[in-house]
Amino acid sequence: MCEKNTKEEIMYGEREIASGNLICFPNPNIGRDYEISIDFPEFTCKCPFSGYPDFATLRIVYQPNKKVIELKAIKLYLNSFRDMKISHEEVSNKVIDDFVEVSDPKWMQLEADFNPRGNVHTIIRVCHGKRNDLDLII
Repeated sequence: MCEKNTKEEIMYGEREIASGNLICFPNPNIGRDYEISIDFPEFTCKCPFSGYPDFATLRIVYQPNKKVIELKAIKLYLNSFRDMKISHEEVSNKVIDDFVEVSDPKWMQLEADFNPRGNVHTIIRVCHGKRNDLDLII
């Protein structure tokens, strides 16, 4: 018969998430306005009232100023919310506030598209700064 280890091990991914910080690197083309778009389709946190998990797709679009946020740092930071009891509105505002604090973008928008629960679908949009017009044709 196998003995079960009573001491729960912390896995390497959990250690990385716990020690992760938002970090930036210098904008490689500070003289040009451009946008960075990031989708995070597996965001999770917990409802602060029921404790049930909330699932969302986060869409972040920003025009960097002097710094760009490193992608692995974003992944670790966003994964740190998975066991946190926090409302849709609070987490959306906290994420954009933290991103703005670390990177000081020209403009940033976050859309948190939460999966329906109890027949209610919630989308939170938060914006910072003024968007510069880009003549993008895609």
